[in-house]
Amino acid sequence: MSNYVAAIDQGTTSTRFIIFDHGGNVVSVAQKEHKQIFPQPGWVEHDPLEIWGNTVEVMQKALQNFSDQLSVTSEIAAIGITNQRETTVVWDKHTGKPIYNAIVWQDTRTDVICAKLAKSGGQNRFRKKTGLPLASYFSGPKIKWILDNVQGAKEKAKRGDLLFGTIDSWLIWNLTGEHVTDVTNASRTMLMNLKSLDWDEEILKALGIPRAMLPTIKSSSEIYGYVNARGGESKLLHGIPVAGDLGDQQAALFGQTCFKAGEAKNTYGTGCFMLLNTGEKPVQSKAGLLTTLGYKIGNRKAVYALEGSIAIAGALVQWLRDNLGLIQSSPEVEALAKSVEDNGGIYFVPAFSGLYAPYWKSDARGVIVGMTRYVNKGHLARAALEATAYQTREVLDAMEKDSGVKLSALKVDGGMVFNELLMQFQSDILNVPVVRPKVAETTSLGAAYAAGLAVGFWKDFDELKNNWGHDKQWNPSMDSKRRKTLYSGWKKAVTRAFDWVE
Repeated sequence: MSNYVAAIDQGTTSTRFIIFDHGGNVVSVAQKEHKQIFPQPGWVEHDPLEIWGNTVEVMQKALQNFSDQLSVTSEIAAIGITNQRETTVVWDKHTGKPIYNAIVWQDTRTDVICAKLAKSGGQNRFRKKTGLPLASYFSGPKIKWILDNVQGAKEKAKRGDLLFGTIDSWLIWNLTGEHVTDVTNASRTMLMNLKSLDWDEEILKALGIPRAMLPTIKSSSEIYGYVNARGGESKLLHGIPVAGDLGDQQAALFGQTCFKAGEAKNTYGTGCFMLLNTGEKPVQSKAGLLTTLGYKIGNRKAVYALEGSIAIAGALVQWLRDNLGLIQSSPEVEALAKSVEDNGGIYFVPAFSGLYAPYWKSDARGVIVGMTRYVNKGHLARAALEATAYQTREVLDAMEKDSGVKLSALKVDGGMVFNELLMQFQSDILNVPVVRPKVAETTSLGAAYAAGLAVGFWKDFDELKNNWGHDKQWNPSMDSKRRKTLYSGWKKAVTRAFDWVE
């Protein structure tokens, strides 16, 4: 009898392998960062082979820690995968080698492609079908860029020699030899029809993408294949089913057990992403949000969500560390921010990759406004943290407008939820309680849940809900006048970020 389920969590900055027990508790974990590649302003790339190599390494490390106590292979029932979404890999199906670096979701090079597509039908040309505006964020334009700019790529694609995948597909192919994705990742390509849950021929034609490149779309919870059908890199896990696949934000929604329409979560990672379960019918947004797949479990009906996407959250703290040298490690930002009483009158709008929800302005650029001689590095740190909370407030306002549902509390997860200053300010600026679960690794846990359901490790949603436990809650303590003044200042600051690119 297997007692554990594992998850590969392939994120924007690192890859982790986590082993969970039946109660959803972490038994073993290993993590490794990968290189961020910035060939020119606005371009962000990863090396897919480095990501695959790191994946194998963290699997082996977590298993070694685990195997000190127990026999490995017989104890793990299944593996789930969760991944940074929209990041685009195109590889040769014969050699297994990528023909170009992975183009990361934050990358803005496809602005021109999106602008050309918008000339016929505007920014919402495909929105009714896909739930998405035309934006450099999504995978479809990235595929087109690779086909247009890598020598010989178009011809190879037409011959059926190239495969496209988001990172989940890339990992599943390397683990099992199967070329598949799930509905949540497919819904972020701008190529999938929300209702049919299949690739849309009209959009493929408009972008010049051969259908043969694309993976088969599956549910988020079923057996896709078995480890090592293709290669021998991960011998310890040979024969274990890969049975769960969810884009990272949908995995967090599932891991937070937001199974009812009206339940929402916010994940604070490299970016920041709020998802609201809207049930079995897609809700088209009128307030700048994305309509997306929440999850699809086996043969059950698909569940949809509204999403507010923020490009830069934890990435801004990394920028303070790596580009400015204000801190030596990311956790130090809280102490630096606490060295001052407030933001010193400054606002930091981190539009490094344009602005996502609710603005969708890819030509916006980052600004710091309100600078005086009084401002010091503590104020910069505080304004950087507050930026995440303000952006979340903008998304929540849009979500309430679209759904007609007023949130009574916000479930939170991700690396930044251990920053007490940020969580308290988030509660203050939203004027609702902010709740952190006992297991904050809800993205990985969501992927593990999907895999476990597929193989009968967990029998139903009730079992998963019983695993969810409350760890800490922050309640609003800011007076309404100050809240209004601060948020008004933010809204004014955001306008300063618009239209910087000629």
